[in-house]
Amino acid sequence: MYIESVPNRSSPPAILLRESFRENGRVRKRTLANLSDWPTTLVEGFRTLLKGGVAVAEEGIAIRRALPHGHAAAVLGTIRAIGLDRLLGKPTDKRLAPLTIALIASRLVSPASKLATARDLAADTACSSLGRLLQLGAVDEVELYRALDWLGARQAVIEGALARRHLKDGALVLYDVSSSWLEGRCCELARFGYSRDGKKGKLQIVYGLLCAADGCPVAVEVFEGNTADPMTLSAQIDKLRKRFGLSRVVLVGDRGMITSARIRDELRPAGLDWITALRAPQIRALVDAGAFQLSLFDERDLAEITAPDFPGERLVVCRNPLLAEERTRKREDLLHATEAALTKLADQIARGTGPTGQDKIARGVGRIENRYKLAKLFDITVAEDGFTFGRNHARIADEARLDGFYVIRTSVEDKALAAENVVGAYKSLARVERAFRSLKTVDLHLRPIHHWLAPRVRAHVFLCMLACHVEWHMRERLKPILFDDDDPAAAARERTSIVAPAQPSPAALRKRASKLTANGGPVHSFQSLLRDLATCTLNEMTTTLNAAYSFTLVATPTPIQAQAFRLLDVDPTKL
Repeated sequence: MYIESVPNRSSPPAILLRESFRENGRVRKRTLANLSDWPTTLVEGFRTLLKGGVAVAEEGIAIRRALPHGHAAAVLGTIRAIGLDRLLGKPTDKRLAPLTIALIASRLVSPASKLATARDLAADTACSSLGRLLQLGAVDEVELYRALDWLGARQAVIEGALARRHLKDGALVLYDVSSSWLEGRCCELARFGYSRDGKKGKLQIVYGLLCAADGCPVAVEVFEGNTADPMTLSAQIDKLRKRFGLSRVVLVGDRGMITSARIRDELRPAGLDWITALRAPQIRALVDAGAFQLSLFDERDLAEITAPDFPGERLVVCRNPLLAEERTRKREDLLHATEAALTKLADQIARGTGPTGQDKIARGVGRIENRYKLAKLFDITVAEDGFTFGRNHARIADEARLDGFYVIRTSVEDKALAAENVVGAYKSLARVERAFRSLKTVDLHLRPIHHWLAPRVRAHVFLCMLACHVEWHMRERLKPILFDDDDPAAAARERTSIVAPAQPSPAALRKRASKLTANGGPVHSFQSLLRDLATCTLNEMTTTLNAAYSFTLVATPTPIQAQAFRLLDVDPTKL
C-alpha cells in the first residue's frame, strides 16, 4: 500500500490510499480509501507507517541524550582528511589506534589530564561525541597510557612520514626551542633552568620544534631542563640528515640558537646552510671596524655587506625606525626604574633602615642591577656608609646609536636567495612562536606536565605536537571565517619593505573592523569556533510509544557551522 496525491485541476489534490497488484502480467492499482479530508500531519504520519517507520505525536518524541558533536566531528574529520590516522600504523592490539586518535583529538576538543580524558571519552561519562564516533565504549586511564606509550614508540616513524610530506631538499626548515615546567620531582629529564614561563622554583624540560617554511609542525624533541639552546642543535642536524634523508636544507634559527661555535663545529661539517642573526656585540664590532656606515641608512632600510670576520657568508644589515623608537622608549623606562630603585635603597641607607657595610650595600645594589640589567649604563660607587650613582651618558649614547639595527647572516648564495628573502626567512621564525603559543596556552595546554617517566614525557609532548599539526591544517582551511588573514598576497603588497612590520590585507582589516565575514557571518577565533561547532549536537532519540526503539539525529547546523564544515570538507552526519 502507498499514498498517492492526484492533481485535481483548480481544486486541492485528491489524497488516495492505494495498492498495486499484478493481473495477467500487468501491474495495476486500486483505490482503498480517500484520505483527502485527513489533516496533513495525519496523512504524513500514515505515510511514515507505510514506509516501515514509526509515527508519533510531537509530545511522543524524547531525547535520551545530547552530546556536543560538531567540534569533535570537525577535528576527527580533519585527522582523517590529512591521513594522520593512516600514519599512526596498525598495532596488533586494534584498540590502540582509535585510542591514540582520541588522545590527539582530545587535545583540541577538551585538553585535560589522562584521567579526565578517559572520563570524557567513556560512553557513560562522555562530554562529547568523540568516543562514540571512534566506537570506544568504556575507557579507562590505563588504556590511554598504553596508547600513549605506543605512540611514543612510533614517534620516529611518524615524524619521518610527516617530513616526507612537508620537507624537501633545498627547503627552509624553521627551528626554535621552548620550555615548560613539570609537577613533581621524579622525572629524570626535569632540571632547574631558565624558565620561559616565569615559573620560579619548578623543575622543567626543554623541547625543540621543527617546522616547515609555512609554519606546519613536523617534529619535536625533548631535552633536559638545563640544556642550553645551542646544545639542542646537533640532534636536529642528525635528524634532518639521517632520519629524514635531507642533504640540502636551510636551517633558520635565532641568534641564541645558531651561534658562531655551532656553525663552525656542526653546521659547516654537516654541509647544511643556515640563516640566523648577529648578536649586539658582533654588530658593534662591525660598525667599529667600518664594515658599514650608520649614515647609509638615512635613505634606505636594508643593505648587503661582507666582512672578514665572517668569511663565505652574506650579511644583510637592516634598520627598522619603529624598532628604534621602541628600544629607545624601553631603555628610558628601564633607566627610570633603575634610578627609582637605587634612590629608594639610598634613602633607606640614609635613614638607617637599609643594609650597612660595603659588602651588604654592594649586594643590595647588585640585586637591583640584576633586576633591570642596566648596570653598564650607570657609574656606581659603593662605600661603607652608602653609595653614589649616575647615568653614564657616553655609554648610553653608544648603546643608542645601534637602536633599530639588526644583521642577518647566512651561508646561502645570493643566486639562490635574494637579500629581501633572507630577511623574510628569518622573520618567518614568528610562525614557530605562534605554534608554541598554541602548544602552551590557549589551544592545547601542553603544560603543566604531570608524567614522571621520561618516555611518557616525550610521548606527551609529541602528542601535543601532533595536535598542533592538526590545528595548523584546520586553521589553513578555516581562514575565511577566522580572524586569520586569508589573503597573504594582498598583505605582502601592503608592506612597504620586508624590514617594515607586516601589514594585514584589506580583507583582514574589514573582518577585524566589522567582525563579519565576506558573506555576512560572524568572525571567530579558533577556540570560539570550536565552541560554536560543539552546539551542533548528536542526539539519541526515542519515543514514548516504544521505549526500546531509538535513533540518532544530528542537529541542523547553523549557517556559520555549515560553512565551517564545508571548508573542512567534513560531513558531521557521516563519520
